[in-house]
Amino acid sequence: MTKMFNDYALSENMLQIIHQLGFKKPTEIQHEVIPQSFSKRSIIGQSQTGSGKTHAYLIPLFEQIDTTDASVQKIVIAPTRELAIQIFDEVKKIIHLADDQVGWNARLVIGGTDKNRELQKMKNQPHLIVGTPGRILDFMKEQAIKTASVNTVVLDEADLTIDLGLINEVDQILYRLKEDVQTMIFSATIPKGLQPLLKRYLNNPLHIEIDHGSFGPEKLEHRLVPLRHRNRADLLIKASDLINPYIALVFVNKKEDADELANELISKGFEVGLIHGGLKPRERKRMLQELKSLRFQYIVATDLAARGIDIPGISHVFNAQLPQEMDSYIHRVGRTARAGLEGTAVSFYEEKDLPLIEKLEERGLSFTNMDIKQGEWVEVKEWNERKKRERKESQLDAQAWQQVRRKKKVKPGYKKKMKSEQERIKQQMKRDQFRKKRK
Repeated sequence: MTKMFNDYALSENMLQIIHQLGFKKPTEIQHEVIPQSFSKRSIIGQSQTGSGKTHAYLIPLFEQIDTTDASVQKIVIAPTRELAIQIFDEVKKIIHLADDQVGWNARLVIGGTDKNRELQKMKNQPHLIVGTPGRILDFMKEQAIKTASVNTVVLDEADLTIDLGLINEVDQILYRLKEDVQTMIFSATIPKGLQPLLKRYLNNPLHIEIDHGSFGPEKLEHRLVPLRHRNRADLLIKASDLINPYIALVFVNKKEDADELANELISKGFEVGLIHGGLKPRERKRMLQELKSLRFQYIVATDLAARGIDIPGISHVFNAQLPQEMDSYIHRVGRTARAGLEGTAVSFYEEKDLPLIEKLEERGLSFTNMDIKQGEWVEVKEWNERKKRERKESQLDAQAWQQVRRKKKVKPGYKKKMKSEQERIKQQMKRDQFRKKRK
């Protein structure tokens, strides 16, 4: 039976907010997390980006705020300013839609702002704080955040927190909280670097893992295109002419490659967004605003820079360069085919990418092998066709060798004769196989 939001122990006020937000029914992660969060048990929520996990924790957080207590009760930690701002935008929507009498109060605590001014504002303690690890920790050290009253803490995008080297700050934040605090950690993957933190601060947590298939949304096509020494920008343009993406997120591995590819596309008349770690804070802020306004059809990005940024409307993901790790591939392609929509991930590959492709296929990922010829998509041989042929040849060699009778009396030139006999038998086996196929 399909679950609805009114099946949970939610107030009429929250149900009205959910309705006004346009949510019809809970996503899988929301269905699992919302009812369990009221038990005060710590939770590890493992789900892909775009699965609705932000509201999976925000809804119960707001429901459990005691508005008679003017102190910090809930903290949401996000690894980047951009992600913190996105979460806080959702927080503001909930507060705006709430009944006037409710009196929820929240504050954004991130770097890049006037610290002294923010400290002054913290004299009036909010019920909920959303912020980045460094600034939250600073405010705790300054005693601007009173930790004794905090009863729930959420760490969102935990794997990105590891990748950005911020886990030490998170560790120090959790160390300052009460032992019985409810901790909720959300992540697409659970990397090894997160395990010590989980063991130290989560006592018998509930592990909720939403299986979207090994590689993200079901309605996502994974397409492989051989690069064959062609120019990446030219190949991308040819592919885009055939696809006409609504918004295409184009991944490369280094910021220098991002600059080069973006400049090539711009020189060919395209308006291109650019996101990488080398952008200055002001440039990055301006770029994010332009991305939200859907100015660009093409956005060139590196892995870490694009993680945690919600870019609406991505219809296609291009791997102009494939990553080295499977997790990076999963994060990249998970940016499209959200909310039940269809999406396509197109990956340009070279010889050096074959080990990654092989690992992905071993994990169950199915690729379609395509190329662009004379302005059309055409199916091509699989990337491992040569390997399959070589394996088949070696099997025939082995079978033919078994049929070669080695004589007891060894005569001069016997090895050459046996090799010749083996080749004759192998060719005969090939002819037999061909005849069977024709029948």
